[in-house]
Amino acid sequence: MIREDIRNIAIIAHVDHGKTTLVDQMLKQGGVYHENQQTVDRVMDSGDIERERGITILAKNTAVHYGKTKINIVDTPGHADFGGEVERVLKMVDGVLLLVDAFEGPMPQTRFVLQKALDLKLKVLIVINKIDRPDARCEEVVGEILDLLIDLDADESTLDNPILYVSARKGTATLSLDTPGTDLRPLFDAILHYIPAPEGDPEGPAQVLISTIDYSDYVGRIGVGRVTRGSFREGMMVVHTNLETGVTSPQWRLSGLFQYDGLKRIAAKEVTMGDIVALTGAEDISIGDTVCDPGCVEGLPFVKISEPTVTMTFSVNDSPFAGREGEYVTSRHLRARLFRELQTDVSLRVNETETTDAFEVCGRGELHLSILIENMRRQGYEFAVSKPRVIYKEIDGVKCEPIERLVVDTPQATAGAVIEKIGRRRGTLEHMSGTDRVRLEFLVPSRGLFGYRSEFMTDTRGEGIMSAVFERYEPVKGDIPHRNVGALVAHENGTSNSYGLFYAQERGTLFIGVGLEVYEGMIVGQNARPGDLVVNVCKAKHVTNMRNASASEDSLRLVSIRPLSLEECLEFIDDDELLEVTPKNLRMRKRILNAGDRARQWRKGN
Repeated sequence: MIREDIRNIAIIAHVDHGKTTLVDQMLKQGGVYHENQQTVDRVMDSGDIERERGITILAKNTAVHYGKTKINIVDTPGHADFGGEVERVLKMVDGVLLLVDAFEGPMPQTRFVLQKALDLKLKVLIVINKIDRPDARCEEVVGEILDLLIDLDADESTLDNPILYVSARKGTATLSLDTPGTDLRPLFDAILHYIPAPEGDPEGPAQVLISTIDYSDYVGRIGVGRVTRGSFREGMMVVHTNLETGVTSPQWRLSGLFQYDGLKRIAAKEVTMGDIVALTGAEDISIGDTVCDPGCVEGLPFVKISEPTVTMTFSVNDSPFAGREGEYVTSRHLRARLFRELQTDVSLRVNETETTDAFEVCGRGELHLSILIENMRRQGYEFAVSKPRVIYKEIDGVKCEPIERLVVDTPQATAGAVIEKIGRRRGTLEHMSGTDRVRLEFLVPSRGLFGYRSEFMTDTRGEGIMSAVFERYEPVKGDIPHRNVGALVAHENGTSNSYGLFYAQERGTLFIGVGLEVYEGMIVGQNARPGDLVVNVCKAKHVTNMRNASASEDSLRLVSIRPLSLEECLEFIDDDELLEVTPKNLRMRKRILNAGDRARQWRKGN
């Protein structure tokens, strides 16, 4: 049976190509809001970090009504580090809207998400967004998309589908650039015509594959997925099974059934084949499980999630300031929080280490892990993390490392500096195009990109755009210099003052200001030269009876204080350093705090 009253779609694209903005307009024109109702931009980005950074981190469900058809929409992240979110939610839909920026064209993540959609045999509808940009190049971008579709072996029906031209900001769509759009009706009509309706057996034994896990303090774990067969009723007895592990649960009662309508999750008495549903009642349900009728226990295959490529060590904070600022500070707290994250993040891996105080956490990239760190510190956790490292693999007896496809868009005047820097980091230039602004495409080792973003922004005077996505594993490329400057390391415990900082700033760039508590071994700045330098930022001025003493003290001016963000701290630290993370502060430090002990350790190693 085919359910013509429903369409299930996901919106996929590269980061910043306008997915969430388009969903905003679809909700407005789909009648979700009342007339004159006050709304916020990017309403689907509901998390604090999502709104602060302007990126989508978690895939989210919503639904609009167009005529007699309900369109279930999944808004997905665009950043490569959250590709796992995209991979798993594609199992819930029958088609995708592939959004492409009218100026930038297809980017690395565009290729990645399109490949995943084609692998699952989903119908693809191409949407060119931001056609109202002054620098839009719609016709060229269409050619680039068609080349990409051919390169990925898309079928003829995908190539024959119409291309829509959209301004998500204005809420307009058109099938031809010669005919300006007035609303999103052409987009809705195309979804109904070209995205297939759900197909299945509504009378068969009930079955739903769980693609997302949510949590509520009131009802516990909430499984979200699409009903592939049969019907579910509130209160019915079910089991959940996992095809990969072969484990089946005891019977349990469906305590709640919910469907998505606009921005709300509304209770439902019964759901049937094709519906996207949220259900409650089992505390041990996980992503990839199949909830089904006890009389017909059949697990459904789940999509294979790409493996993580970056790892970090999360450990209990053992600095002199340990336990001062965090609510959860023990290894038991840290372990429970990390393993709880595994229940909702399918791209993450957590491994025990030889010591009970440290855990290896593997993710899809620096941003993936930094978002986890930021969430944990906001929840009151205090811990320490190491420098990010890539995960090596042995393939046919050869040690291999992850390689990323890096796309850079930069003014022509700065392209030479970018090519030179990426070359030093073992990258190879694959493609170059453009005149005033140049697009460069590299294959570069993942470890070569650690710490490069801030350097890139300096080299391109803030005008460059860079994005990368995992490509494949290749034999290790050789040594890559991580940091060509050293650190300014605090000499003793105490409080920083203007006198000590004034003389320390002559050695490099300071990361801290006046009146901050520091401890021996804490990193307080960046040395202007290679090698670490111990400085005393707590040094007080000697007492003097000279009349001009106060005047000379007033002349001490600190000119180069540069506090670092979380990502910048992770880029800066080296192998022998740690980042101390607390709800109130980020402190970089040496693993070995005492300067004498560090010198002895260095002599042993050499």
